[in-house]
Amino acid sequence: MSGYRYKRVLLKLSGEALMGEGSFGIDPHVTERLARQIKAISDDGIEVGIVVGGGNIFRGLAGSASGMDRAQADYMGMLATIMNALALQDAFEQQGASCRVMSAIQMNEVCEPYIRRRAMNHLAKGDIVIFAAGSGNPYFTTDTAAALRACEIGADCLIKATKVDGIYDMDPVDNEEAVRFESISYREVLVRGLQVMDATATALSQDNNMPIIVINIDGEDTIKRALAGEPVGTVVYQED
Repeated sequence: MSGYRYKRVLLKLSGEALMGEGSFGIDPHVTERLARQIKAISDDGIEVGIVVGGGNIFRGLAGSASGMDRAQADYMGMLATIMNALALQDAFEQQGASCRVMSAIQMNEVCEPYIRRRAMNHLAKGDIVIFAAGSGNPYFTTDTAAALRACEIGADCLIKATKVDGIYDMDPVDNEEAVRFESISYREVLVRGLQVMDATATALSQDNNMPIIVINIDGEDTIKRALAGEPVGTVVYQED
């Protein structure tokens, strides 16, 4: 594990990241690339937990906005994360990596129930653990679930893998003059209202001094470089 700054990581993947160039669903080429990259750091002895979103299949907020009951829509979104988790598990196993899917909603025929101590044992044995179904509660995003699981498993950092290469002062897609931060405090993220993670996830990370690293998911070794401490994205830190 020489060369790594962080030894246990919680990786937050958006559902949209699994779509690739498509507009819906799961691109097998994306899951294969992710599996190779994550297996490489797991083989180096890094303990890896993953929380995956479900926005490529169904997003609870979108369902609620179109008239569905919010709690019902959020439960549907949780089921979408389980589908993504199973797709990732298959990709890992195709690469020869040992992977467990643990769900906050019991679905014993396809995955294990989330039990913290069991998750810790899997990680200690070198298994990649995918935490599905968010926190199991409506009205909470998978960002918040990622911050929660990161704290529960004692992760050294929380990496949020997105389609942009860090945190900007404005949307870089719409504004060519947007400036990327190399580092920024939790407080400034909250005061500026920057869309890094939702406010609950950011505040939970701040309260537990959990570093957040925001990186671009594209590339073959971005996660490895972030864990090594290279400036490949934006680090959110606790002010002294």
